[in-house]
Amino acid sequence: MGAKRKDRDVVVRSPERLAQAIKEEAGRLDLDLVGISPVGDPPHEQSFADWLQEGYGGEMAYLTRTEQARRHPETWLPWARSVVSVAMSYYTPFSRETHPTGVPRGWISRYAWGEDYHTILESRLDALFGWIRHTVGEEVQGKVYVDTGPVLEKGFAGLAGIGWIGKNTLLISPKHGSYFFLGELFLSLELPPDGPIGDRCGSCDLCLKACPTDAFVGPHRLDARRCISYLTIESKGSIPAQIRPLIGNHIFGCDICQEVCPYNINIAPSKEPTFQPREGLHAPELIPLLALNEEQFRLRFKGSPIRRSKRRGVLRNVAVALGNLGSADSVSGLAKLLSDPESLVRGHVAWALGRIGTAQARAALTEALDCETDPDVKAEIEQALTACALSQSPGP
Repeated sequence: MGAKRKDRDVVVRSPERLAQAIKEEAGRLDLDLVGISPVGDPPHEQSFADWLQEGYGGEMAYLTRTEQARRHPETWLPWARSVVSVAMSYYTPFSRETHPTGVPRGWISRYAWGEDYHTILESRLDALFGWIRHTVGEEVQGKVYVDTGPVLEKGFAGLAGIGWIGKNTLLISPKHGSYFFLGELFLSLELPPDGPIGDRCGSCDLCLKACPTDAFVGPHRLDARRCISYLTIESKGSIPAQIRPLIGNHIFGCDICQEVCPYNINIAPSKEPTFQPREGLHAPELIPLLALNEEQFRLRFKGSPIRRSKRRGVLRNVAVALGNLGSADSVSGLAKLLSDPESLVRGHVAWALGRIGTAQARAALTEALDCETDPDVKAEIEQALTACALSQSPGP
């Protein structure tokens, strides 16, 4: 007992030993990466301000509301001295080609295949903070964030040596690639910081070239308004008609700029069982999703990040995907949604039917036009009928 107490006292008195002990405890909590940085204005905070000023944040008004807090965390966490940044891998080795063709399927970003990461990562950081208070003393102040507060997470994680910010604006680890979640524990303790690692992208620009919607203005510069992840998750309104054909079968997120990154080749799968794909979340069949009512949607995606987009957002995305796939088998299910209570759904369903262009699709659009009262949806139906006439597609 005395030896344990002595060891504890040594750890408490030595910031270096304490920092190392924190990292070891983080490892015991199955946190894959951990690093420490000081509290202060994060790197690239001015670039973040410029990015917002140029409108690249789109509808994400919360970023503008919290701009100053994100750029200057010491103004709202005056007691904080160090940030412990952690990362958990969510990578699972399932590709887009795992399922056989023949049935229209959508793509959901890998991060949303399992359980919602917020609760899982927050619980690990809470446990880490509890260990620190038990070791150092109850007077230690701390605050946990997992994508839930005004924190420029990639900036702090980069300072802590977890990775560097790649040309696709994602944090990349030499060992774990970019498929990981980030979290932070702000502490009132002065801890020795880890140094950042240098940019290792070199001349590679595969991610910039691979983006289907040309969302990258340049290296390290993303126009969210053209990003598939933004359009299918963050955006709550209509997807611009000129971008819809470029979205393909993505219904929640994208992953393309990560899939082509050389640092994501041959990485180890996540050890976390709750991040493994839930049934129906990897390459789900699209047509059955059209029939989901509000209650069924909540049950289907309970505990999943997908609930964030709500039923109307997911059905909007599913309609666009089916239109891009040209699935004649989906016409019946789409036609029923022309009377959906959500105008957002009706408008995108009309677009999809116009893309498919069969006789059944034209008939459904013509019938819907007579009873539609929303001017925006009415315009979508008229444009869809024009598309049908131009395509002159044969079909039932």
